[in-house]
Amino acid sequence: MTEEDGSQRDGSSTPRPVKKIAIVGLPNTGKSQVFNNLTGKYTLVANYPLTTVEMNRTRCEIDGHPYEVIDTPGLHCLYIHSEEELIVRDLIFSEKPDIIIQCIDANQLKQSLTLTGDLLELGIPMVISLNAIDETARRGVWIDSRGLSRRLGVPTIESMAVNGLGTDEIKAAVRRPHQPKHGPPYGDIIEDGISAIESELPEDLSFKRKTALLLLLGDPFLADRLRDDYGEHTVAQIAKVVDRVRRRFRGDFGHVLNNKRSRWVDEVVEHTTRKQQLALGEFSKAFARLSRHPVFGIPILALFVVTTYLLVVHVAGFLDEILSAVLLDPTVEFISRLLPAGFWSELLVGHYGILTLGLFNAIVTVLPILSVFFLMFGFLEDIGYIPNLCVLVKRILEKIGLTGKAIMPLVLGFGCKTMATLVTRGLRSRKEKFIAVYLIAFAIPCAAQLGIDMAVLGRVGFVAFLIAYGTLAFVEIVAGFALNKAIKDDERSAFIQELPAIRIPSPKAIVVKTYYRLYWFLKEALPIFIVAAAALFVIDRIGILDLMKSALRPVVGGWLGLPLDIIDVLILSLARHEAAAGLLLNMVDAGALNYIQAIVAVVITTMFVPCFANIVAMCKEMGVKTGLAMAAAINVSSFILAGILNLILVALMGR
Repeated sequence: MTEEDGSQRDGSSTPRPVKKIAIVGLPNTGKSQVFNNLTGKYTLVANYPLTTVEMNRTRCEIDGHPYEVIDTPGLHCLYIHSEEELIVRDLIFSEKPDIIIQCIDANQLKQSLTLTGDLLELGIPMVISLNAIDETARRGVWIDSRGLSRRLGVPTIESMAVNGLGTDEIKAAVRRPHQPKHGPPYGDIIEDGISAIESELPEDLSFKRKTALLLLLGDPFLADRLRDDYGEHTVAQIAKVVDRVRRRFRGDFGHVLNNKRSRWVDEVVEHTTRKQQLALGEFSKAFARLSRHPVFGIPILALFVVTTYLLVVHVAGFLDEILSAVLLDPTVEFISRLLPAGFWSELLVGHYGILTLGLFNAIVTVLPILSVFFLMFGFLEDIGYIPNLCVLVKRILEKIGLTGKAIMPLVLGFGCKTMATLVTRGLRSRKEKFIAVYLIAFAIPCAAQLGIDMAVLGRVGFVAFLIAYGTLAFVEIVAGFALNKAIKDDERSAFIQELPAIRIPSPKAIVVKTYYRLYWFLKEALPIFIVAAAALFVIDRIGILDLMKSALRPVVGGWLGLPLDIIDVLILSLARHEAAAGLLLNMVDAGALNYIQAIVAVVITTMFVPCFANIVAMCKEMGVKTGLAMAAAINVSSFILAGILNLILVALMGR
């Protein structure tokens, strides 16, 4: 049987049916790690919510049988609160997976059981992956997984997903799926009402019981779906029955239903967990509190920034020297001896050579920096520091019109601006979404850009790094204030940030994640580096580059105070920011930029032209017209602000 179509290895033309497995759960409960363990594929995992913002699907074999495994964004319950959750529910209701694996973080058992109750009511065979069971044990909390299985009627597998423990047991449970018991009991009156609504629902509708409950709760998305599928008349008839059932209860029916569900959750937790009266004090909780404290959180953040800076400057610099001596210098010397000076020599190892500016710029200059930076960034992700950082910065971000769900996307922009932009789709406020998308694209460097900027500024001193990034932070805040004042207020979301436990990360998991990030970088960026170098070579040979430099001399040389070769950097920024930053680093090493010019160059390249993927995400979330207008405004602003910075630095420091 092949991985793609599930056909028989014995040559039989009849394919085996491919069963679907949907992996669901609260945010940050190990879903992506279970997906990786089951499929042998890799999708990014980290110790904070919203790591997965879109569906990931792949086909694989489990004990010789074909399955399609689907990794989904976080889901709190089947009563929908965001677009991401609606996508997951629509998947379940429309595709009707054969098996659901619910990932539960043992530290969040009580919160997860609300979703468990919803899933049990669907009647789909389930498996529960009870993850991080080792952490609850260290906290003196014992969870009876067998008792949990008996009460829920589905297998509950203890696991430590990051280490792959429990994967074999999950596979075995998937091969022998159990039909779940009924979910929470609601009492005769509510059950009669559910039955009355079920009888009015169309015969071909799946999950009638759960649909009836959601309609009683007033789920607006579900009513719209039924209206699209079955027409206004059918929905109107159902609405009459729903209204009649609701009138049987005094007050808010949703409150009545949620009270019964809460009692069911409390009973399950009470009968399946035990807690020691005397538990050991936890360093992780104390560190988490300090990390988000308005006073102590600042030096902790500074410690991580300085540590990352020193690692990038010294360790990555050392690796750069080794690769240059072993790979770059011998290759350039060999080709220079092999080929006479002229076209082919210039094409390969000249100033715009596809090897020197393309291949070796990526491998020798950029790759060592990203390797060190991604290792450190992966460490911060996996210990659970990022959500605590969100709480630390929320006081500042609230002043620029960003509250609630808008804070996390902005912080995630320091990892990947494209992913952070896609995360903003969960924002209900158009104003918050506009401000967040703009600020993510404007002066926030992605992880790769930040790492290379540290290396560039590390060549001229740590104070230069503070000036450049202090400037970027200042203009980001000012832009936020301006947008907040200019855009009319609308709906604002409450600040509710899920805080995962601070954990000792798995070194293997960090190394694997770094490997895949570097692999994805080389796979995506290496061809772009080479094509961009070839394009620069061509426009230089035919004279277009000189014309551009002459035309832009007043802006680049006069206003920005930069050498004309910085135009090469800006052109490469159109293709890939890492390629531009790599060339910028080479210019600093060659002495082509002085102290002030290095600062100004980093500031303008960080703000100039969001990467193509980010522009696409901006257009997707805000509309093409708005997205392109944002990109244009950012480009104009980058030249204006970088020029002002140049004038200020020259006035203060002299040329």
